[in-house]
Amino acid sequence: MTLEPVIGLEVHVQLKTDSKLFCRCSTTFGADPNTQLCPLCCGHPGTLPYLNKKAVELLVRAGLGLGCKIAPHSVFSRKQYFYPDLPKAYQISQFDLPLAIGGKVEIPNGKGGLKTIHITRIHLEEDAGKLVHAIGNRELAYSLVDLNRAGIPLAECVSEPDLNSPEEAYAYLSQLKAAFQYLDISDCDMEKGSLRCDANVSLRPVGHTKLGTRAEVKNLNSFKAVKEAILYEIKRQTEILNTEGRIIQETRLWDDTLSATKSMRSKEEAHDYRYFPEPDLIPVDLTPAYLADIQSHLPELPEVKKNRFIKEFKLSEYDAGVLVGEKVLADYFEKAVSHATPETAKPVVNWITTELMGRLNAAKKTITESPVSAEHLAQLVGLIQKGTINGKTAKDVFTEMFETGGAPEQIVKSKGLTAVADEGAIGQWCDEALAEMPKAVEEYKAGKERAIGSIVGLVMKKSQGKANPQLVNQILANKLKK
Repeated sequence: MTLEPVIGLEVHVQLKTDSKLFCRCSTTFGADPNTQLCPLCCGHPGTLPYLNKKAVELLVRAGLGLGCKIAPHSVFSRKQYFYPDLPKAYQISQFDLPLAIGGKVEIPNGKGGLKTIHITRIHLEEDAGKLVHAIGNRELAYSLVDLNRAGIPLAECVSEPDLNSPEEAYAYLSQLKAAFQYLDISDCDMEKGSLRCDANVSLRPVGHTKLGTRAEVKNLNSFKAVKEAILYEIKRQTEILNTEGRIIQETRLWDDTLSATKSMRSKEEAHDYRYFPEPDLIPVDLTPAYLADIQSHLPELPEVKKNRFIKEFKLSEYDAGVLVGEKVLADYFEKAVSHATPETAKPVVNWITTELMGRLNAAKKTITESPVSAEHLAQLVGLIQKGTINGKTAKDVFTEMFETGGAPEQIVKSKGLTAVADEGAIGQWCDEALAEMPKAVEEYKAGKERAIGSIVGLVMKKSQGKANPQLVNQILANKLKK
C-alpha cells in the first residue's frame, strides 16, 4: 500500500507586548524564575483578568496580513486541564468564536509554481508556565515550576492539513515566520520560546480523501527539529501500517538527543477540555473603523517586497528570496542600496550573502550586530566599481572593516591601498611578466587564451595586488597582439 503524509501545523507566537495578556506583569525574557508574576498569574481565588488591548491589535494585524476574515464579535473560553505549570487548572483561550478565521500562506511547490496552505484560524490565548527539569548541565530528580511565562499573550495559528512533506512544513514555517516579523507582531525567536510549533502527522493511502489517525508532536524548538520529527513520524507510522498495526491517536514528544518521538499521553479531543465561556471577560467587539485603521497601516509583506526587489533592482528570484527571508536582512540591503546606485544592487547582494553573512555566522552574530554598517558596505562596493581598489584588495579592506567597524575610504587611504591606474607603471610590470613567462606567451599566441591568466597573476604579484585588473588585461592583450 502506497501511503502519503498529511500534515497540519499549530504555531504559537508570542505577541510583542510589554505586559501579559490579562495583567500588568512584565513579559521581558530572561528574568529570574518567578519574579514576573502576581496573584492573577498564580491563579489565586478572587483575581479578575482584564484584556490587553495591544495583544488584540497585534493578532488582528496578523490576521489581516495573512488574508484572514476578522470576526467583529469574538469571545474567550476556559480550556480546562490539569498540569503543574497551569495554576488555575484552566487556560483562557478562544474556541468557537476566534478573532481570525481563514487566510492562507503560499509556498514553492517544487515545480516553479506555488502551493496554497490554508489557515483554519488564528486565536488569542494565554501561555502556561514552564517546568524546569535541569539547572545548567545538572539534571534534576524532580521538576521546578517557573510561572514567569504564565499569562504571556500568544497567537495560535492553526493550518489546514494541506502539507504533505517535511520540506513543505519547513517552507510554510519559514513563510509564516517572515510574515509575522514583517507585520511586527513578534520577534519569532525560537531560542526564547517566542515561536513554538506542534505538528499533527497522519498517513493515508494515496488517492484517498479520508484522513488517517494522527499523532501530535510537541517540543519542536527549531525548524530543523520540525523537519526531523515529521520525517521520523512518517517512518514510524508507515512501519506500523505496513505490518497491519493500528495508529493510536496520541500526543508525542520529540527527543532531540535520541532523534525520535516518544509517547506522552493519549490525544485529547475538544470535549475533553470542557470548554465553556470565560465568565470574567466581556466579548471583544471590533468596529469597521478600527479594522480599517489597522489595515491601512499594514507594512509591505515578504512576497510583495520580493517581487519589488526583482523588478526594481533586477535581482534574481533566488537572491530576492534570500534577502526577504529575514526582515532585518532586507532592511539592511535597502539601506545599503540607498547609499549606492541601482546598478550596484547585485554586487551589494553578493557582498551581503557571501562575505558578510559568512563572517557573521562564524562569529555567531546576527545582521543587527554587524560591525559593518550598510552605508560602509555600499561605499566599499562603490570603490570597487570606480576602480579605486580591486576585488582582492577589497576583501582585505572588508576584513579590517569587520574587525574595526571602520569606513572603507579611510582604511584604503591610511594603508595606501588605492589601485594603480598608471598605464606606464602597469605597462612596465606587464613587460617584465611577459619576459619571464615565454611559455605562457607562446600558448596564448597558439590560441590558448586562458594562458593570459597566469601572466595577469604575475603582474598583480609585481604590483602587490594594487594594479587595476581591467587595465592589466587590456594592456597585456594589446602587447600580445604585436
